[in-house]
Amino acid sequence: MTTWLITGSSTGLGRAFAEEALAKGHNVVVTARDKGTVADLESTYPDTALAVALDVTDEGSVAAAVAAGIERFGQIDVLLNNAGYGYRAAVEEGDDADVAKLFDTHIHGTVRTIKAVLPGMRARRSGTIVNFSSIGARTTGAGSGYYGAAKAAVEQLTMALRTEVAPLGITATVVEPGGFRTDFSGRSLTESATRIADYDETSGKRRIGADTTHGTQAGDPAKAASVLVEAVDGGGLPFLLVLGSDAVPIVRKALAALESDIAAWEAKSVTTDVD
Repeated sequence: MTTWLITGSSTGLGRAFAEEALAKGHNVVVTARDKGTVADLESTYPDTALAVALDVTDEGSVAAAVAAGIERFGQIDVLLNNAGYGYRAAVEEGDDADVAKLFDTHIHGTVRTIKAVLPGMRARRSGTIVNFSSIGARTTGAGSGYYGAAKAAVEQLTMALRTEVAPLGITATVVEPGGFRTDFSGRSLTESATRIADYDETSGKRRIGADTTHGTQAGDPAKAASVLVEAVDGGGLPFLLVLGSDAVPIVRKALAALESDIAAWEAKSVTTDVD
């Protein structure tokens, strides 16, 4: 039995992960900005679930949530950074306050929780940190530049973290999910208030009113949760775990396109050394 702390446990993938980890007998600190939205998990699993209010944009809230988990279960073995939301806007349309909030949630929020659990993990020389990214970090469509940039930053942060903590017995992994049947394209999707007509045929087609993907995604959150919990329990996590039948070909295509670009310019690229 290990103790998990999962951010954004109220709905979607976060809730599915919490339910799967609890069903597998783990202790889970289930968190949401509104504690009441995860209270039912604590009621269902009174011995192994702890419902805690957590806002990843508030350092004090993060510290309190981690402290509550440690007080109840003794330690945090697995941190799953899942909290987040979508944001649609052409790059020129992005509102500064919106973008700052997006990055504070996805990047700084991830850093806050990591810093809060690492001292205990370092002391024990064990632990697992799973940071959620998106296929949007690999290939970003019109209108998703800010969201993709935030998730790409999460991936690079995790890459460095993985190297830093590996000698300490700690694993850091990034997960790139495809489309799953959650509220991500519904309640959790936001957009810029600024709208420029010149982008109607590009990013405009992905505005909330034009997005018809909600409720039609192929991915089953419960199946994703089963794969992830099994992977964490089994150890040997890769740096990148891709989830979804749609995600695998998208990621492979993106990597192949990069390889093609490198190959096409290789002869020129290698001519830049000092004579």
